[in-house]
Amino acid sequence: MNTATVLGLIAAREAAASAARDDLREQQAKLAAEVAAIECELADLATTRQTLTKILEHEVTASEPSVISEPYQQILAVFTPDRGALRAKDVCLALGIGTEPKDTEGIRAKLKRLVNRHILTESQPGLFTLTEKRA
Repeated sequence: MNTATVLGLIAAREAAASAARDDLREQQAKLAAEVAAIECELADLATTRQTLTKILEHEVTASEPSVISEPYQQILAVFTPDRGALRAKDVCLALGIGTEPKDTEGIRAKLKRLVNRHILTESQPGLFTLTEKRA
């Protein structure tokens, strides 16, 4: 093999490597732009979540149960000042729905949400009553 052939092979290899590098840099720039856009969206979502959480905490704790959806209103109707603490199964029975685990767990989740909204109190694990200001 002569020197010109070797230099030609090196030049061809160098051109291919240079083209591959340029393609990779272009891909890298596109990926960096996509990452930046996703990071911006994540920051916006985090801000939105924080704002919404603050608004909901204020609105729901300050509001009357009448602004709560109908299923929650039905649950709250079961709780009366003269009635003692209730378990999720008791609420299911009072509402006339099943007492299977799927039913009681669904009601328990709603009861826990009402506790988080300061409408109900969980005096002991699994026992729910109206908060004093609601009673």
